[in-house]
Amino acid sequence: MKELEKTYNPADIEDRLYQKWLDGKYFHAKVNKDKKPFTIVMPPPNITGQLHMGHALDNTMQDILIRYKRMQGYEALWQPGTDHAAIATEVKVIDKLKQEGIDKHDLGRDGFLEKCWDWKKEYGTRIVNQLHKMGSSADWDRERFTMDEGCSDAVLEVFVKLYEKGYIYKGSRIINWCPVCQTSISDAEVEHVEQEGKFWHINYPVVGEPGRFVEIATTRPETMLGDTAVAVNPEDERYKDIVGKMLELPLTGRQIPVVADAYVDQEFGTGCVKITPAHDPNDFEVGKRHNLEEIVILNDDATVNVPGPYFGMDRYEARKAIVKDLEDQGLLVKVVPHSHNVGTHDRCKTTVEPMVKQQWFVKMEEMAKPAIEALKTGELKFVPESFGKTYLHWLENIRDWCISRQLWWGHRIPAYYCQDCGEIVVAKEAPCKCPKCGGTSFVQDEDTLDTWFSSALWPFSTLGWPEKTEDLEYFYPTDVLVTGYDIILFWVIRMVFSGLEQTGKCPFHTVLIHGLVRDSQGRKMSKSLGNGIDPLEVIDKYGADALRMTLLTGNAPGNDMRFYWERVENSRNFANKVWNASRFIMMNIEKAPDVAGVTLDSLTMADRWILSKVNTLAKDVTENLDRYELGIALQKVYDFIWEEFCDWYIEMVKPRLYNEDDATKAAAVWTLKTVLINALKLLHPFMPFITEEIFCNLQEEEETIMVSQWPLYRDDWNFKEEENATETIKEAVRAIRGVRSDMNVPPSKRAKVYVVSEDEALLGIFEHSRSFFASLGYANEVVLQKDKEGIAPDAVSAVIPRAAIYMPFADLVDIGKEIERLRGEEKRLEGELARSYGMLNNEKFVSRAPQAKIDAEKEKLEKYSQMMEQVKARLAQLLG
Repeated sequence: MKELEKTYNPADIEDRLYQKWLDGKYFHAKVNKDKKPFTIVMPPPNITGQLHMGHALDNTMQDILIRYKRMQGYEALWQPGTDHAAIATEVKVIDKLKQEGIDKHDLGRDGFLEKCWDWKKEYGTRIVNQLHKMGSSADWDRERFTMDEGCSDAVLEVFVKLYEKGYIYKGSRIINWCPVCQTSISDAEVEHVEQEGKFWHINYPVVGEPGRFVEIATTRPETMLGDTAVAVNPEDERYKDIVGKMLELPLTGRQIPVVADAYVDQEFGTGCVKITPAHDPNDFEVGKRHNLEEIVILNDDATVNVPGPYFGMDRYEARKAIVKDLEDQGLLVKVVPHSHNVGTHDRCKTTVEPMVKQQWFVKMEEMAKPAIEALKTGELKFVPESFGKTYLHWLENIRDWCISRQLWWGHRIPAYYCQDCGEIVVAKEAPCKCPKCGGTSFVQDEDTLDTWFSSALWPFSTLGWPEKTEDLEYFYPTDVLVTGYDIILFWVIRMVFSGLEQTGKCPFHTVLIHGLVRDSQGRKMSKSLGNGIDPLEVIDKYGADALRMTLLTGNAPGNDMRFYWERVENSRNFANKVWNASRFIMMNIEKAPDVAGVTLDSLTMADRWILSKVNTLAKDVTENLDRYELGIALQKVYDFIWEEFCDWYIEMVKPRLYNEDDATKAAAVWTLKTVLINALKLLHPFMPFITEEIFCNLQEEEETIMVSQWPLYRDDWNFKEEENATETIKEAVRAIRGVRSDMNVPPSKRAKVYVVSEDEALLGIFEHSRSFFASLGYANEVVLQKDKEGIAPDAVSAVIPRAAIYMPFADLVDIGKEIERLRGEEKRLEGELARSYGMLNNEKFVSRAPQAKIDAEKEKLEKYSQMMEQVKARLAQLLG
């Protein structure tokens, strides 16, 4: 047995132990038909990423589950990897090139992609190395990248299959356009932010009826340049006579019709809605129903492309000019302040423009149905269940998914255009001959696929799909997905419908949702607030185990948590407690007699109590982990180690350890080691480093705690009677300590303790526990009797169920010194009372002092009076 260092210093052990685990291939999973598989796929962090508290929480939770299942004997695979993060990476590389004075287009597509791959090489492993510092036991031998050869092949396979099935098509539809990133984005990437805006009320003249107008209200006056109709509700009596008539569209010289459509809410605004099919998703649908023209009024950079006075203006510049012109022409009725949700790009925070564009789409109606059914039948479940509603709501209202992006970095769309006849050929490789005209000249589509298209395949593409690999057959479907609630729409839903469509199986059975890590004030951590906390800084100061414990303390699925430095210090204190207790136990093991002959029958009541407690703990923690109650499980382990094991049991056995003649010393040492090993195993998934270091020094049979057997509940370790008996002793000790605390008696002051009870069985419990009860109760002698005979009348007492405990007053207090102290206190209080009475009887003070000061003095008088009564009563008692 090796000796632990005197002081616990995580910096001395964590990197060394992690390298040991890597060298030993303990994280590596392989197909083993003799074991059940358990698989988790790591949400692939972006190659632009930096480890933040969200990553730390997410990966700690995954690591806890994978370590737990590994110890249970499963072939546990935690599949890691990184995401190419198309938009984020392209923006980073473009910014870097700008600093070097290089324009993306000067390099050309191939040259730019080389720069992107250089970026990936330089930064792609950064966050992975940081996850190593967290203790993440992912199978790094299997690390994948969303643009590696295998994952890229899976992307092409899915695109072609969905296209051939009619689920992927190219068409003109309303999409979300980011004028800054100059690419389309999906609905899930649009973040709706409340902004203060305005409603501009505008009169559209009715053609042929001078002086008659239709009043509309809009939050985007510039879009009127693309209006092709005004709609009213067909049931609205106010406007039935103008349906079918034409209106003058101000500032354009165009005329547009009035159409009737049930989409219009009669009660909202004026009941008349301007229809701009090319710049609003609802208007787009109205336009389709009424065969309206689609006029795109903006360029990709959000400047106006309509010939006339506003041509070339930025959208907001055009808005101001249009409003002024409307006002000059007397067509601006009024302007009303209006707070509304505005769609912004979640990456660059730019206001998104809905715009009709030719893009590639995935038809979602049919693919959504199996994903909806999976939740309803229980094939898929969310923890907490409430997040299933978010999932269902999105799927039941899903629109076709725009998957093309106007980027160079990413999976290029495998669509090839015949230069002779324009035929589109979709294939995994460039075609040699056009199936329509026989031409041989092709150009590939310039666009790339939405990043989420590839990450939607992550659970099976990482295991070798579309090939029928052993890994895929054994490890798929995976088991649990751990992720934040903010990514359900982006990723979870897409993985589910993609997995069901491509493999016929739901990619996982459980989605464990966690909340955000907020600062101590409950604010979201962000660069703008400057309140972000670097997990690596925490690790450098306190160690990875302390950070992991902090992130899980009080953690409940789905709930946000607040980060407090005080909690990290508490976690570090707990680690110190475990370390110091282990050192104490190991030192006593070194000096202990042979424990080979120890049996359950030879254990004392206290030994059986703690063995029974750790046995129950194993059962409870297992149940909690199986229900994904990670925070509850950790709290139970923490409470057991700190309170039951360290504060109670170790103190109970010290008299036996220090007594060379005690026949039960071997049993005590055996119990200490056995319980410590089991407690370390239960703690290991949460705090892997400290448990590994102690475990490997405590015993020599196993080289790592990582693959040691998870503690199982044992019927022969269930000692309910001893548990009850020991709880009685603990209650008595707490009662004694409470009395002594009230009397300010120091622990060094020993007293005779009488336990009085007519219950012989109860007295028997104290008889069996006499040595450690005396030690814990600060007793110089323990007397057990059935009545109060021989107990001094001034003895102080405490009551527990079925017994009373007495301690002679003289044993607790040096009466002479106490009388001297009380007389000094009496004299001090006499002075305070005289002063207080004098002030309150002084008319000048009472008439001139603020009322608050007078009230404060009255409170002091009352307090000193009560204290004086107590002092006099105590003196009377002592003086007889």
